[in-house]
Amino acid sequence: MKRANEVLVKVKRGNLKAEWVRERAERILDILGVEGVELSVLITDDEEMRYLNHLYRGKDRPTDVLSFPMGDEVGGRVILGDVVVSADMAKERTEVERLLIHGIIHLLGYDHERGDEEEELFRSMENKVLGELSRCVWKT
Repeated sequence: MKRANEVLVKVKRGNLKAEWVRERAERILDILGVEGVELSVLITDDEEMRYLNHLYRGKDRPTDVLSFPMGDEVGGRVILGDVVVSADMAKERTEVERLLIHGIIHLLGYDHERGDEEEELFRSMENKVLGELSRCVWKT
């Protein structure tokens, strides 16, 4: 029996609805075969992204997406981590989807900066999910 995922969303910036983001994040997890996890998503602005990028990565500039893996288990559910997306950098909904995919794949332990082979696998996963998302019928 499939274990449900829980996606928590906060939209601090931009015109996206939390339910729109939640529906996409849940579908991305499904496509990647992830179940029984908790994921938090924050949609924010460049100012907060710059702060977080500086605080956690030592880079004093905004970025489009950050991922913060957790891996803790609480009540039988793994807390996968947090994905933070800059609404300022993601001007279109398709870009938000791409950044969600990117962030979630990082939370699963993949990193495109670890060499050519890992980058190829990472991009392949992104493309697979993008392709499947393009065929989805959405409620929101």
